[in-house]
Amino acid sequence: MISQRRLSKSENKENLTEDASNARKQPLSRKTKKSRVQNEVEENDSVFLKFLKTSGIILKTKESQNQLAVDQIVFQKKLFQILRKHPSYPKIIEEFISGLESYIEDQDNFRNCLLSCERLQDEEASMGTSYSKSLIKLLLGIDILQPAVIKTLFEKLPEFLFERVNSDGISVSRLIISQLKWLDRVVDGRDLTTKIMQLISIAPENLQHDFITSLPEILGDSQHADVGKELSDLLKENTSLTVPILDVLSSLRLDPKLLSKVRQLMMDKLSSVKLDDLPVIIKFILHSVTATDALEVISELREKLDLQHFILPVWLHASQSKLKNKGRISFSGNQENSGQDCVFLLFDVIKSAVRYEKTISEAWVKAIEHIPSASEHKTFDLAMLIIIYSTNAQTKKYIERVLRNKIRSGCFEEELLQSAFYIHYFVLKDLCPSILSLAQNLLHSLDQSIILFGSLLYKYAFKFFDTYCQQEAIGALVTHICSGNEAEVDTALDVLLELVVLNLSAMRLNAVFVKGILDYLDKMSPQQIRKLFCILSTLAFSKQHEGSSHIQDDMHLVLRKQLSSTVFKYKLIGIIGAVTMAGIMAADGSSSSSLTQGKTDLSNEQYTQVTSLLQLVHSCTEQSPQASALYYDEFANLLQKRKLAPKVLEWVGQTILNDFQDSFVVDLCAVPNGDYPFPVKALYELEEYSSCDGIAVNLLPLLFSQDFAKDGSRMTSQDSDHKLVSPLCLPPYFRLLRLCVARQHDGNLEEIDGLLDCPVFLTDLEPGERLESMSVKERSFMCSLIYLTLNWFREVVNAFCGQTSPEMMGKVLTRLKHIVELQRILDKYLAVTPDYVPPLATFDLETADVIPHTSTAVSAKIRKQGMTGRGRKRKRGGNKTSSHDTLSKEDGSECDSTLPDRGQLEKEFKGKEEKTVALQNYRAFFRELDMEVFNVLHCGLVTKVILDSEMHTEATEVVQLQPPELLFLLEDLSQKVENMLTSPVGRRIPFLKSKGSQNIGFSHLHQRSAHEIARCVVQLLTPMCNHLENIHNYFQCLTAENHGIVDGPEMQVQEYHLMSSCYQRILQIFHGLFAWSGFCQPENQNLLHLAFEILTNRLKQREPDQSLEELLTQSFHYLQNFHHSIPSFQSALYLLKLLMVILEKSTASAQKKEKIASLARQFLCRGWPSGEREKSSTPNDQLQALLGIYLEHTDSVLKAIEEIAGLCVPELINSSKDASSSTFPTLTRHTFVIFFRVMMAELEKTVRGLQAGTAADSQKIHEEKLLYWNMAVRDFSILINLIKVFDSRPVLHVCLKYGRLFVEAFLKQCMPLLDFSFRKHREDVLSLLETFQLNTRLLQHLCGHSKIHQDMKLTEHVPLLKKTLELLVCRVKAMLILNNCREAFWLGNLKNRDLQGEEIISQNSQESTADESEDDTSSLVSKSKAMEVDEEGEASDGEKEQESDESDDETD
Repeated sequence: MISQRRLSKSENKENLTEDASNARKQPLSRKTKKSRVQNEVEENDSVFLKFLKTSGIILKTKESQNQLAVDQIVFQKKLFQILRKHPSYPKIIEEFISGLESYIEDQDNFRNCLLSCERLQDEEASMGTSYSKSLIKLLLGIDILQPAVIKTLFEKLPEFLFERVNSDGISVSRLIISQLKWLDRVVDGRDLTTKIMQLISIAPENLQHDFITSLPEILGDSQHADVGKELSDLLKENTSLTVPILDVLSSLRLDPKLLSKVRQLMMDKLSSVKLDDLPVIIKFILHSVTATDALEVISELREKLDLQHFILPVWLHASQSKLKNKGRISFSGNQENSGQDCVFLLFDVIKSAVRYEKTISEAWVKAIEHIPSASEHKTFDLAMLIIIYSTNAQTKKYIERVLRNKIRSGCFEEELLQSAFYIHYFVLKDLCPSILSLAQNLLHSLDQSIILFGSLLYKYAFKFFDTYCQQEAIGALVTHICSGNEAEVDTALDVLLELVVLNLSAMRLNAVFVKGILDYLDKMSPQQIRKLFCILSTLAFSKQHEGSSHIQDDMHLVLRKQLSSTVFKYKLIGIIGAVTMAGIMAADGSSSSSLTQGKTDLSNEQYTQVTSLLQLVHSCTEQSPQASALYYDEFANLLQKRKLAPKVLEWVGQTILNDFQDSFVVDLCAVPNGDYPFPVKALYELEEYSSCDGIAVNLLPLLFSQDFAKDGSRMTSQDSDHKLVSPLCLPPYFRLLRLCVARQHDGNLEEIDGLLDCPVFLTDLEPGERLESMSVKERSFMCSLIYLTLNWFREVVNAFCGQTSPEMMGKVLTRLKHIVELQRILDKYLAVTPDYVPPLATFDLETADVIPHTSTAVSAKIRKQGMTGRGRKRKRGGNKTSSHDTLSKEDGSECDSTLPDRGQLEKEFKGKEEKTVALQNYRAFFRELDMEVFNVLHCGLVTKVILDSEMHTEATEVVQLQPPELLFLLEDLSQKVENMLTSPVGRRIPFLKSKGSQNIGFSHLHQRSAHEIARCVVQLLTPMCNHLENIHNYFQCLTAENHGIVDGPEMQVQEYHLMSSCYQRILQIFHGLFAWSGFCQPENQNLLHLAFEILTNRLKQREPDQSLEELLTQSFHYLQNFHHSIPSFQSALYLLKLLMVILEKSTASAQKKEKIASLARQFLCRGWPSGEREKSSTPNDQLQALLGIYLEHTDSVLKAIEEIAGLCVPELINSSKDASSSTFPTLTRHTFVIFFRVMMAELEKTVRGLQAGTAADSQKIHEEKLLYWNMAVRDFSILINLIKVFDSRPVLHVCLKYGRLFVEAFLKQCMPLLDFSFRKHREDVLSLLETFQLNTRLLQHLCGHSKIHQDMKLTEHVPLLKKTLELLVCRVKAMLILNNCREAFWLGNLKNRDLQGEEIISQNSQESTADESEDDTSSLVSKSKAMEVDEEGEASDGEKEQESDESDDETD
């Protein structure tokens, strides 16, 4: 109907040409041209022209557009009908095409046919779109013409392949191909594919690109596979077509195998392609990834993609020059921009892939995670993690975890991060917010290496990025500082200090943010205040400080406000800040400090500013002894760290020396007379002076004056006119004096060496019999006097320990002897002086932090000894090595039985060991020893010359470092090593104890880095090895003299304990050094190498170029040789921990692991000196740790447990209460619970780590695992049955806890093995379940026992244990069903019984029915029904797994 109607319309038009001419006379529509005078209509009698005219197209000549009088669809319909209904169809088609060929012989005509036609209809009358197709396009839309027209086009196309583009910019060959795009239907797709691929093979390269990229728009889906194969072949032949081919392949629907081949081809060529082609190649590779092969493809891609090879050196040079000279134009701008654009495009492709394809992002992170070694990592890995972190919010936590693991393992180090910022600067700069967010999260970690990495992110973000990013980085750091978290504050301040050095001008632009931290000073520690004022002072007083006056003004305002405060906390801030600022202002311009570079000597104005500031501090502190002492200490620290200008140093030196002499030094002949409570004497004189020549330190009179100054009624008018000098300031003032003298005279202290040997005005300090008769005030006075004398001698030793002359070293050793003697006397006074608070010696803290928390000294000692042993260091000794240190201490009541009673402790509380326990509480009241003091450990025999009055040698005296002085130094050094080198995670802070209290007494130490402390300790390894070997020889000789008995009758007890303590402290220091986490960092590897070299050289002469592994092995052998002479259990544990720390750094650890197990066994099998375990409860923890080490390192845990539980424990059953095992003397009735807990824990840990078997495993593996489980169940049975004899509460608690865990492990690891082993190993499985059935029955009896005794600590484990036992019943039943043995499952009743097997009578016991379902684990599948019945009968005799019902138990 429609076609007839349309044909009738066309028939009504007599002449289409006349209609067209009439139309030209009408006003032109908006789409017709205004001038057509020159256009001529093609007039011809050919079929081609006649049919076109009839259908509605008027052909034009020359450059005029062909005109379309009807709608495009109407035209195609008309022409199709004319051709289809023509009498000579289909021959008429050939004539039509022949006419077309003739017509397009003329190039202008051909061109017109390829260009769009002109519409003659008004826009409103058009039924189609406003776009007009070309004549050829219209003809291709007619199915009966399409093949012939395509053939004509491809025959015509070669004529134009090598023609240049016309002046109007039109390429005929491209026009021809464009006619084939987006056809509604392709009649012969295969033929078209063949023709176009042939055309591509002969076309020039520039047209090949266009033809290939047009393929997806030309071909139908059915031809995609064929085209894909041909294009992949072409890709191998012609690499120049890589980009268009890959672009097309990404758009086609292809077989995954073909894509995989092409992808692998591209992957192999990845290292040789051009940078311009790289984005398209990477896009194709990523788009062809599937979920199954994503990880494999990404792993290979990151391995072969080396961006450092692709990024041009010119670009690298340009990127670095941009950082130095921002705003300059590079000389190679075009090349640089091209490289940048390609890399930008590449990363855009990658970003798009990881943002929208979760599979790709996860695979990329996993690929990086699976890289084992640091050497295999690239800068691209870090860049990719940051990119994925910024684009995919869901994977942030995962990426942070991967980063943390990589940082801990040492794979991501500073060098790699710095290279990533250098190479990928242009990409990372757009990710600044994500980088800062990542850094912020890393700084929240507890691991120091992770915190350091986070700080490096801040540092490089500031260094490489623009001003906005710098501002954001500073803002984030300030936020960390104001957070109050100690680790974050320290790290952020350290980063700001580095940034001030790195780019002072950029930091000055952000000074306003840093200045805002001044509002949070009261939350900072002294060391943090020092850092902050160092940063601000550098910003304010650097050479170019124009515009920094506002910082100076704010700092002066804050300091004046703090200094004038009456609250010591705020005055402390003012003192520290003012001294730090003065140090920056007065820094010597000739020094090499990067913070003061470029500064010249001080001008008069600057000199006046510095001196005025120091005088202000002095005037604000002189009324407070504590504030004055802090000022002196701060100034001393400043002199020690920083070199001041000569003007300031000279002014300080004159002021200090004169004031010190006037305040504290008097003539020896002027013995003070006064109403003193004790006679004044000059004591501790090292030189014999005549009565008129010598000097003395005026200590007792000053202390007496201070005490009486507190009592206003005792002061006279004469006294009030005299300046009051506090003895509290003596040690810090002397420290300041000697550092100033050392600065002025290059370390020479001859000017003040008289203070080393001068006496001190004291009184007789030895209490003797008068101690009890003294009043409380007199005893407190004597305690304060001894404290001040001790601190004076400590500062004297600090001052002169660096002098090299034997005379001076002899005097230093004598002063050390005096210190040890005074500590012994002090301990006697403290024991009878309750609630005494000593004078402060450390002033950069609040007084409330250091008041000793003890009611009486004696009770404090006993309580301290009973709870923590010999101080906190020993408590922490075993906190890292063994997992058993974290085991619960349920056996408190049992362990307490090893402690002697209170009266016994008070009677035996004497000697060196007890004294140090008491003084541990008073560490903050002793002056801190400098690290240089430990150089005294180098001293052997020192000859001290005694001169007569005429300075002639009168005699010589040999001075040597004795054991008491050695122990004193070693104890102090071990505390320093623990504080600086032990990680915060390892040092647990007690509940309700502030973090700052851990650092009290280490103020000077914390102004050094951990690396410096480690280096100092490494330098002390040689003398400590000397002392260790001497002590080793001492105990060897002692053992030989006593015929192998360590604690023989001829042994001197005090000397033995001194040497034993020295032995332990040396091993403790060694362990703290080698356990330092800083050795994992690359910059400290040389130090570790040096440390192992020192230990190796003790065995044999040094060999050049030894590897670290060789040195480590030799050091291990050297240290293990000391096990023969270990005098105490604690020393044995430290030796094992030291060897384990060395083992962790070794790559070949199997043999060393066996050696550690052997040593641990020897220590467990050794009888230790009597009384060793009775000193405190800590040896119980140490025994637990040592046994855990033995079981962890032995080759067979199960055999070791069987030996101890099966052979050694039975020896205790019928023995006396104090008896011990003959094989393991450390195993007694008192220590049984420790052995039991460790063995149960290790047994459970061992079976939990055993992999569950699978049916696919070999028969041999099944048999081995079944044998292993038989041994484990046998050990479990031995241990469980011990509770019948050792039924104390702690033992039962361990049994309930680890018994449940063992049953759970049996369910998860063993039952799957029994599922497929039941048929082939029926007897073995039967035996295993029979043994395990008896154990679970005993566990059930234990549950009943717990409920009878109503012990809450035991009953809390019962519900979980019962639930696990019920699961076991169900699981065994499932195993029987799986093996077609369901009939063998039997249900029975089980009575409640106690541990001894006696029935528990309950009120409902007579009425109770079936308690709980029971499985017959012994019943097996037999070949006949009769045998099944027999086996069921046997099972009923007792080979059943029976558990009682909870409801029955609840009636008890």
